[in-house]
Amino acid sequence: MLLRKMRKEDLDICEEIRSNDGIPDEDPEAQCQKKKHILKIPKNIKPKNFMKLKKNFKSEDALSPETQLVVDLDAFECIADSPGDPEEERQKHAIKMKMKLPDFMKRQKNLKSHETPLDTAVDLDFNGNLEHNRLAEAQQQLVKAEERLFGSNEVAWTEEVEDKLQTDYEIFILRLRMAIHDSFNEDNQETLKSALTSILREEEQDRRWAEVAVDQRPIWRPTKCRKMHDNLLQIVVEERMKTADEQENKVDKLSTSLKREVFRMGKQVKKDLLRVVRNLRECYPPDFDICRTYAQLYHQTFSTRLQELARSSIDFEDCLYIMSWIVNYYPKDILKHKEIEEHINNSSIGPLLPDEDLKRLEEQYFSYKENEIKKWLSNALEKEVKQWSDGFDPQIMDGYYFSNLAVDALPLVDATVREVNTLLGCESKSWSLLCQLDRFLQSYMASLVELLKKKPENIPKTLSASLSNIYLFRDYVQRPEHLFSEDTRKACLSTLADLKNICHKYFLSQIHTELKPLYRKLWTQAWFAGHCEVVEELMKVLENNIDQFKELKPVCREELLAELHVEVMVECVRRMMKRKLKLKDKEEQDAAAEFICHDNSQICSVFAKVGSKEEWLCQILPKLSEILRLQDLGSLQLEIATLARDYPDISEQHVLAVLNMKTNLSSSDLRKIKGCLSENRGTQETDSFPSFFSKVLVKRKII
Repeated sequence: MLLRKMRKEDLDICEEIRSNDGIPDEDPEAQCQKKKHILKIPKNIKPKNFMKLKKNFKSEDALSPETQLVVDLDAFECIADSPGDPEEERQKHAIKMKMKLPDFMKRQKNLKSHETPLDTAVDLDFNGNLEHNRLAEAQQQLVKAEERLFGSNEVAWTEEVEDKLQTDYEIFILRLRMAIHDSFNEDNQETLKSALTSILREEEQDRRWAEVAVDQRPIWRPTKCRKMHDNLLQIVVEERMKTADEQENKVDKLSTSLKREVFRMGKQVKKDLLRVVRNLRECYPPDFDICRTYAQLYHQTFSTRLQELARSSIDFEDCLYIMSWIVNYYPKDILKHKEIEEHINNSSIGPLLPDEDLKRLEEQYFSYKENEIKKWLSNALEKEVKQWSDGFDPQIMDGYYFSNLAVDALPLVDATVREVNTLLGCESKSWSLLCQLDRFLQSYMASLVELLKKKPENIPKTLSASLSNIYLFRDYVQRPEHLFSEDTRKACLSTLADLKNICHKYFLSQIHTELKPLYRKLWTQAWFAGHCEVVEELMKVLENNIDQFKELKPVCREELLAELHVEVMVECVRRMMKRKLKLKDKEEQDAAAEFICHDNSQICSVFAKVGSKEEWLCQILPKLSEILRLQDLGSLQLEIATLARDYPDISEQHVLAVLNMKTNLSSSDLRKIKGCLSENRGTQETDSFPSFFSKVLVKRKII
């Protein structure tokens, strides 16, 4: 072995060099020159022995960035540029030290800072070109030497000559690796360009030699520089991801080590891809498609680490953070970055996690969110019911009773549903979450029913606040942008309608209890004789009871008044159709029609005064009074046909009940009116008015 044959004094010098290596007070280039003169190889040591030391040098592992170099990179000269006997030339060089690649690269950076601009007209030998990082020129010199040695008879072939050329090639390849490994160094850009030119030429030379028999080509062919380049890029990417900058802004604020690691890796991907697009892209020929190559390498490295993290036991917060990077940050902030996107093909990148890993995270995330919504809604209702039980009055806001139940629950539900839909991109999952809202509303209704059974003193205030909650819940459910399935939406609206009816029934039943004695006086002889007194009493009861609605939320008060308005008008029409009053002639029928219009005007004025907007109700009694007033059969038929057109839910029994009050109509007239009604009902339809007559029950069937 070479080291064993070295003289003892040479070994001592080597130790001294090692001990003094890297002293900052001495110029790096001077140190390098000094070492070259100190160490000499004895004449009795042949280069063949050195090649034995280099046998493993060509393997990918031996050429990795961590590989220890045994030779000084500047200690060998290309045979093409070395005059004289190759044996004597080699003896002029020495093995200086054993060092690692990172140390050598640091020294090279220091040397670069002391270099002076090179006159391009100066012809350098192989070592000179390497020293000045002119890798393309050095490669051309190697190829010329290779062609002379193997492609012609100009140079006498010897084993020593071939060994020397092989050694130069190995040194050149190592310098290529160094240039590629240092790609992200801005001071290395010109060297990288030269290296890439060399790689393309080496690939061309490999193809040329591929046509020659194996035993007739150089032992170092093919050099596979392009493959070496691609493999080394992967190593560079993996190293940079492992040593991602821990001082990234905001990283220290993240709560777990997993979040901090994922954040650093993700930011490193973005930062490096931007550097590739802005700087490295200009160094590379188009054949390399370097932006896409780097994007795939960073993607694969990031993906591999995320898979390891996802398959470990992680809590919900870490699960959510990984999914946020997969769904939001990585595709939108990195792959869709305006500078990056135009240079890579996003469709070829693929997902960050395999389907099975992503599905497992999604199930963990969804299960947690589903339980979270259940807990929120349950706690909110429990808090509300406790306030009821403790007898606390609801708070007053803007003059009406108000409860925080809907205000507390809905934003949490909505935010969760939106987050789940964004991360999972699955509407069925969102529908499943919103099913919890219907279950909650049913529990709310059951609790309200139990409260009514206890009849606490503050029940009107509690129900007023509940109506405000019901309105907010209903408004949320009805909005089309919210992700309800059709079945869930209908179920929620049905439950909310039942809840509203419970509250309305409590308020309105008390009013109808007071109005009931007055309803009985309508359409009787007492009413016909002094109807004004009956209507005045009815109006007074309405005004006194409606006054308690002033502490309802305006929209809730409007709905309650509308329902009361409908029920009062329904009761008035129902009393008319009981047919307790018989109108014998035109005079009585005209008087009754006038009384009806007067009563209708009085009732509608009360409701208009308190804010009812159901103006359509004010037209029903006048239309019925017109039937009582008309005497001409044709005009009567036309009026009834118009009434049926405007109110499609009016039945034949309703019409006959009104007509039976007119005792001067014959059976023949009634049959003609019925026939006309049947003929026009199928052809005359309108949606101008809501349903009304379907609420008016006619108990006795009229034949």
